[in-house]
Amino acid sequence: MSHPDPALAQLELDLINAIGSAESAAALEEVRVAALGKSGSISGLLKGMGAMSPDERRERGPQLNGLRDRVSSAIAARKSELEAAELDARLLSERIDLTLPARPRRRGAVHPTMQVMDEMIAIFAEMGFAVAEGPDIEDDFHNFTALNFPPKHPAREMHDTFFLKPDPATGERRVLRTHTSPVQVRTMMSQQPPIRIIAPGRTFRKDSDATHTPMFHQIEGLVIDRNVHMGHLKTTLQTFIARFFELDGVEARFRPHHFPFTEPSAEMDIRCDRSGGKLVFNTGDDWLEILGCGMVHPNVLKACGLDPDEWQGFAFGMGVDRLAMLKYGVPDLRPMFEADTRWLKHYGFSAFAAPNPASGLS
Repeated sequence: MSHPDPALAQLELDLINAIGSAESAAALEEVRVAALGKSGSISGLLKGMGAMSPDERRERGPQLNGLRDRVSSAIAARKSELEAAELDARLLSERIDLTLPARPRRRGAVHPTMQVMDEMIAIFAEMGFAVAEGPDIEDDFHNFTALNFPPKHPAREMHDTFFLKPDPATGERRVLRTHTSPVQVRTMMSQQPPIRIIAPGRTFRKDSDATHTPMFHQIEGLVIDRNVHMGHLKTTLQTFIARFFELDGVEARFRPHHFPFTEPSAEMDIRCDRSGGKLVFNTGDDWLEILGCGMVHPNVLKACGLDPDEWQGFAFGMGVDRLAMLKYGVPDLRPMFEADTRWLKHYGFSAFAAPNPASGLS
């Protein structure tokens, strides 16, 4: 019968207290090594059993093995407690507080050009115009010939137009369209009158300064019917300008001008005052040129397969980017196409505020 060893009992008590006092996995590992490592206190006692007699080993062995097992179990239990506490602390520090609002996300904005284009489309749609589109790359016929441009017209020259390389088979040089007028041509050739369309889109010319860029946006309009005259043209444009700039009315004048595709042709000016450093419409002694227009030239009607003795109409065109500058106070056209998000944050519009003639455009 084995007798309790006071020294072993005290060693066990000291180790159990050290295990319970360990506040981290590293401290617990130090206790384990001190007790069960190669040079540990319990390991040393177990190694000493080799020098004992058989009777001493029979009595001492169960005591030391029991001590080793109890200390190992205590270490394992404490290790589980420390890991659980560490996990709880980690979960507490990494948890998401759902009671707080989410971090704000960067929001995009509608470019002023697209905003103004939508405003213009909304106004013309209310006036009964449909939207027509066409390709950015055009042939000579649709971009020049059908629009009554003479063979040696300056617009055909390299300093105005972006020409592509000649076609190896035909030698034809296609162009980046210089206006959206080819859309009018394509519409008249594919659709029977009456016609009432607007043609918004990108156009390209070799020009660059504070109010011109090599790529810009236009909206052109076309009306073809049997009894259309200049009075309809003037009323349409005055109504549009008043609605676009959100004025009760607009005081305008139509100056004679020359465009190859219209006859008579005119430029529309709006009375304005620039003296105070701010553009104010319908007052002052100054005039602002806003767009070009005119009655469709008979040669254009013939080129599109329409009889000018039966059909007549009017056309107009204006720069979308320039109107955006005028309406929203953009001083320079070039930054509009520089992809600077700071500029867009300042001048951009909410995507949720679509232009509507009933509730407001801008």
